[in-house]
Amino acid sequence: MATKAKQKMTWTQQEYHTLAKKKEPARPVVKNCLRAFVAGGIICTIGQALMELFIRMFGFSEKTAGNPTVAILILLSVILTSFGVYDKIAQWAGAGSAVPVTGFANSLCSAALEHKSEGYVLGVGGNMFKLAGSVIVFGTVAAFFVGIVHLLFGTGR
Repeated sequence: MATKAKQKMTWTQQEYHTLAKKKEPARPVVKNCLRAFVAGGIICTIGQALMELFIRMFGFSEKTAGNPTVAILILLSVILTSFGVYDKIAQWAGAGSAVPVTGFANSLCSAALEHKSEGYVLGVGGNMFKLAGSVIVFGTVAAFFVGIVHLLFGTGR
């Protein structure tokens, strides 16, 4: 804890904070990292298998096979979230279940399900896109700065 914040605490609060730190269980960092690695790897392996299926069975090129692969991963994530399965996977896997496409689809679907009782427009639509809006804004701003860096230091001039 920062020293300024600690100075503002009373003696009882400081004592409680010290006691709480002693009683806090240790975090199994290595176990959590391994679980995230395994879960993320399984999700990515499923995505790669779907992509190979589209290439070999349906004659897609590598470029065109990506779109249906992403769509199926999003659909699977939303279905698993709707039935409560994805949340159990995320509880076990931690950050490994936040692989970009499936994790983002899970976040949007969870927000939509949580506010379903408020109606489809104000509840589902309004709250689902609160999360999406911040992600889109961050992506746009990040792309802007990357573009400026590329323009200034890029090798393509």
